[in-house]
Amino acid sequence: MLLSITFVVFCTDLRAESLHSGKEPDSAYLFSYASLKDGGRNGLHFAWSVDEKDWHAIGPEHSYVRCDYGTWGAQKRMLAPFLFFGPDKLWHCVWSVNEADGVVAHAASKDLVYWERQSYPILMQKGNCLFPTISFDTKSQQFVIAWMSKKGDDSADYVSHTKDFKNYSPVEPTAKNGIDSRQTIRIGEMEESGTVHKVSWHVIETVLKAAQHAAYEQQLWSEKTADDAHRFASLKPVDAHIKINKNEGKKISDLLMGVFFEDINYAADGGLYAELIQNRDFEYRLSDKKGKDSTWNSYKAWTLKGEGTLKIDSVAPLHQNNAHYAVFNVEQTGASLVNEGFDGIPVKAGERYNFSLFVKAQKGINNLLIRLIDKEGTVLGAINMRDIKGEWKKYEATILAKRGASDAYLEIIPQETGSLALDMISLFPEKTFKGRKNGLRADLAQAIADLHPRFVRFPGGCVAHGDGLENMYRWPHTIGPLESRIPQRNLWNYHQTAGLGYFEYFQFCEDIGAEPVPVVPAGVPCQNSSAGGAGQQGGIPLEEMDAYIQEVLDLIEYANGDVNTEWGSKRAAAGHPKPFYLKYIGIGNEDLISDIFEERFTMIFNKVKEKYPEITVIGTVGPSFKGTDYTEGWNIANQLQVPMVDEHYYQSPGWFIHNQTYYDKYDRNRTKVYLGEYAAHLPGRPNNLETALAEALHLTSLERNGDVVSMASYAPLLAKENHTQWNPDLIYFNNTEVKPTAGYFVQQLYGQHAGDTYLPTELKLSNNEDAVKKRLATSVVLDSKTGDVIVKIVNLLPVSTHVVLDLQSLGILSTEALKIALTGNPTDKDVKPNRSKILVRDDFKDELPAYSFTVFRFQTK
Repeated sequence: MLLSITFVVFCTDLRAESLHSGKEPDSAYLFSYASLKDGGRNGLHFAWSVDEKDWHAIGPEHSYVRCDYGTWGAQKRMLAPFLFFGPDKLWHCVWSVNEADGVVAHAASKDLVYWERQSYPILMQKGNCLFPTISFDTKSQQFVIAWMSKKGDDSADYVSHTKDFKNYSPVEPTAKNGIDSRQTIRIGEMEESGTVHKVSWHVIETVLKAAQHAAYEQQLWSEKTADDAHRFASLKPVDAHIKINKNEGKKISDLLMGVFFEDINYAADGGLYAELIQNRDFEYRLSDKKGKDSTWNSYKAWTLKGEGTLKIDSVAPLHQNNAHYAVFNVEQTGASLVNEGFDGIPVKAGERYNFSLFVKAQKGINNLLIRLIDKEGTVLGAINMRDIKGEWKKYEATILAKRGASDAYLEIIPQETGSLALDMISLFPEKTFKGRKNGLRADLAQAIADLHPRFVRFPGGCVAHGDGLENMYRWPHTIGPLESRIPQRNLWNYHQTAGLGYFEYFQFCEDIGAEPVPVVPAGVPCQNSSAGGAGQQGGIPLEEMDAYIQEVLDLIEYANGDVNTEWGSKRAAAGHPKPFYLKYIGIGNEDLISDIFEERFTMIFNKVKEKYPEITVIGTVGPSFKGTDYTEGWNIANQLQVPMVDEHYYQSPGWFIHNQTYYDKYDRNRTKVYLGEYAAHLPGRPNNLETALAEALHLTSLERNGDVVSMASYAPLLAKENHTQWNPDLIYFNNTEVKPTAGYFVQQLYGQHAGDTYLPTELKLSNNEDAVKKRLATSVVLDSKTGDVIVKIVNLLPVSTHVVLDLQSLGILSTEALKIALTGNPTDKDVKPNRSKILVRDDFKDELPAYSFTVFRFQTK
């Protein structure tokens, strides 16, 4: 195959470059540095030389470890790394994280390839830490960390000692910045600064092989269907004979297919949450939206028309948790307060809309006219609210829309001059999902329900643990009367009202027959935080952990407790006296696995296990399928015997093609897997049939390994057009349309045609080339509730596949079966499955098109 030839050339070229004489030296020089051309954001690199004159970049510039300090983009920097080989036989690397923070980062490695946990001790409360070095004091048997702190033209040197890189001695000034043996060496066209070590050739060979292996994997994983015409130039249609062995079936999880909801891409406010008024409580703040958007404030989405004034006040609020309200002073009748909604307010002719607001009469105004109007000012529907008086009081009415518009406005028009205070101005369509009050947008909720998810993970990934400690998602802030809930900045750079709160999440799960899977922070904020000093290294102070753990325990009581319990009574007061029967709870979300994380996760896990042993706790193993967080997270899970862990990965279609055996090697008797976030991505391209088929391919392996992988959910779920922070997503939408992607239909077919028993198959192909075998996959499951046998076949080849299904082992089947096929060109975005009925015989045959996913459902008599 072309790929293997390319790999041989790559390895040969690298080895020829490495060994001038063809003979391996006994030792060589290793140069470690972080490239300056990208601001240090590409991590630690190596180069080698036999004479300290001719230097060869490895990779070139393969990243062996990257800094995980601070937020995306602006941070994640490794500056002036210093490498040291310690008496503990470990390589230690220290570096600066930026030019401002008083942090020295540290990581250690046995082989310079796998690096243990990173830590970011704050050594300077005031001042920065630049050009750190590390040495070892044999007298005190401690490592010595030294650095320079600089402010303007003034600089000073400091030092601290540590034995374990967890506890550090008080910082002391020193006359000399350690033993700074950094050298400046030209690598290609750049001069780089770093450390040089003379090492055995084995060390060089180890890092060379790591770079070679990474390059080979990247080459495989970058395969695209756009190259198929060349890759499969001579390929003929493939014959596939599939034999099903019903007698050797194994039980698999019946919760495999689920959904993960996160408030990203305006998925909640302006999306799934059916509220049509934006900034209904006047609580938008400049701090919600980091940047220079000065319009993002308490007046956002509101406009004053006519003779009057609008003022945001906080002297006598409706509720202390919603401090701001509007004071509307009308100087001449006809003045109005107008809300633009979220990209307008969608109104359908003939439908009813529930309007409400809190009013405190101040002077003269007793009557309000409430109107829905289109851009031309045409009235779509209107109601009068009379006899406004007294202190804060809620007023409600229903508006019948006589005309429709996709981008209407709401007008509040006082009928007298004077002033009044307004808050919690709300408009909901009467037709919410299941008719729920404070409910969900019906078409979006139905699109999720149609996936037939067995569980719903909420309230988010990064949203859950938040941007710094103060921004963690605290579930008690999201229940109770709407005016008492605590809104806050969304980590994805907008405002979240908490109108869609924990009660609504639980209710939605119940409405669609899905298990609720709430995720709470593990006592640490998001590793990508832009607030809180040392990135995720800031954890909830230990003296506050008992109170936080009780908050987690209270959540379980809120979901499951009797109405006579403190939190069960709050659930009952919200209208649900019966328990929600919570069985699963996630602790943490793809966290940086640090000592601080482990300490807090362990505390929470042990308390939940002690009080609620029936609850399945789901741990976390980082944001990737490999690496330090993955390995360290699994180590913690094994030590604590965590029943399930949450894995995440977003990869190319090529990765999914070449990793179909990923879970085959997992221990069947230990911690189970929840694949909480995954998707196939093509850089710069939307979700299309190619990515959808790559995901379908992976899902065949998840079903095969359904005894290990208990749950899986694509991410992200929802994205509002023109408001996306992340692409691609499963379902796109605007105010009036829901736009499922090709990937959506793959998820739907797996969700609607799931099973609880996996039936092994024998697959024989007329073409046994590896590339062909990896692009044809099958999964056969039995649904014990219906007795149906479901066969799924993915054909990611540019030619058709002639399938022969041996059905004899399945017993007597009905003479008709359901066939569902999703097919098209790989670049197609708008594809939908076709359904048909087909005749069934023992020697069942069919032709599957190129680039297709086909489901056969055989019904037993």
